[in-house]
Amino acid sequence: NVLELVATLPNHESIPVGPCDVSKQEEIDTFFAEVDRRWGRLDILVHSIAFAAIDDLKGRFHEISREGLKTAIDISAYSLVALSRAALPLFDKAGGGSVMSLTYNAVDRVVPSYNSMAMAKAVLEAETRYLAADLGPHNVRVNAISAGPLKTLAGSAVRGVSQARDLMVEKAPLRRNITQDEVGNVAVFLASEWSRSVTGDTIFADNGFNILGVTE
Repeated sequence: NVLELVATLPNHESIPVGPCDVSKQEEIDTFFAEVDRRWGRLDILVHSIAFAAIDDLKGRFHEISREGLKTAIDISAYSLVALSRAALPLFDKAGGGSVMSLTYNAVDRVVPSYNSMAMAKAVLEAETRYLAADLGPHNVRVNAISAGPLKTLAGSAVRGVSQARDLMVEKAPLRRNITQDEVGNVAVFLASEWSRSVTGDTIFADNGFNILGVTE
């Protein structure tokens, strides 16, 4: 899927794609060594990684497994710390940079079947604040984007996403669903100098759905 998407970009021949299993420190180190070799610096790091065992996204919350939760947090959340640490020397060479991750409002609202992924996203948002405080002296900003329910391959694994999108159209203040391009625009803002004073924040891109109390 990644290779197919890259092929749609302008000048895609010059855009390298490299594997990186974020559960393995040696692969993270190899990846950033290659970035250093090619460019000698880093300006932007986008953390768009999440994983939870499918069985933990189907049942009731109290039935999630210990190992499943540990894996979800390791891959979906701790990886932000590991990647930011490995990227820091390259950010220093650039004089600073921007780190951003993707989260979901299931951290603050109960979303049936989101289960272990909600726990991982809660950790991710806490990491965002702690990393922002820690890396700020390096002129590195760290933020999270909390998008509304998107029509994606990963989202299809979560029960109720289709109904959530229908609810967005009916109840969100802007009465429509969010698109990938709109989330991308927020990412461009966070990557640019326009957001140079913004760090440690979770920015909602959900047509205002997060502000609602009851939806009836």
